[in-house]
Amino acid sequence: MAALGWLTPRRRSATARSVLAGEAAAEAGLKSTQESADPRTGAAGVTGAHEVPDFPVFGDDRAAAFFDLDNTVMQGASIFHFGRGLYKRKFFQRRELAKFAWQQAWFRLAGVEDPEHMQDARDSALSIVKGHRVSELMSIGEEIYDEYMADRIWPGTRALAQAHLDAGQQVWLVTAAPVETATIIARRLGLTGALGTVAESVDGVYTGKLVGEPLHGPAKAEAVRALAATEGFDLDRCAAYSDSHNDIPMLSLVGHPYAINPDTKLRKHARRLEWRLRDYRTGRKAAKVGIPAAAGVGALAGGTLAAVALHRRRR
Repeated sequence: MAALGWLTPRRRSATARSVLAGEAAAEAGLKSTQESADPRTGAAGVTGAHEVPDFPVFGDDRAAAFFDLDNTVMQGASIFHFGRGLYKRKFFQRRELAKFAWQQAWFRLAGVEDPEHMQDARDSALSIVKGHRVSELMSIGEEIYDEYMADRIWPGTRALAQAHLDAGQQVWLVTAAPVETATIIARRLGLTGALGTVAESVDGVYTGKLVGEPLHGPAKAEAVRALAATEGFDLDRCAAYSDSHNDIPMLSLVGHPYAINPDTKLRKHARRLEWRLRDYRTGRKAAKVGIPAAAGVGALAGGTLAAVALHRRRR
């Protein structure tokens, strides 16, 4: 996968670690699609009629769709819900869960991704999974999806993804969440696969290190670029969907960018460039960001990986 970095031009903002993280995510995502599909995979979460775009073009197999996960496909931060499940299974203590929940609440009010929170999230999550088997976390992740995530999928965004699937196109999640968690969610939603943060493992056991860096910002664009080079996608014919201004590099890479439940910076950027906007949150939250609500369901949207930190018990 390393050679893929030479196939297409990239912006100067991408660091070597971003490229490594993106290419590792593409490699892990493609590997996961080769595995047998989960028998429980399906179109769960699609309810009611929702507006669908005049894109995609049916039968265009050189086009694909890339969806951010947190606050775009799912209400709240997937890693937060995963952390709740780990706490229930006694992976860490109550006081760590309290701080964990406080930081999620902080993000929901502030609505920004802070680099220090992302660093904290990365280091803490890695310390918790270190020494555990990848297969163990995957099995637990299946249970946690059923317990905390299945009911938090935005039906409106799910309908957009289904429109691409119905047109015969691949649909990928692209997220800073661990690739294992993202892969489970993608399978359950019947999507093609997932690109996520890759944690290093040796002989199936987590080492506590990352491959590159979290799949965030420019790294997401690098992952999409690497996957497109491998699968033969024409990025000008592809679509990308996100709620965060941090994903502008990924959105700018494709010919059909969408702002979904956008934060203030992304909303302004999208309006300036005349990108399509969709908002599936409650009327009160939509009013806060200045966009009329559209088929909104559920509670206020939560945050992203940057808002969440799992803290190991001090010994």
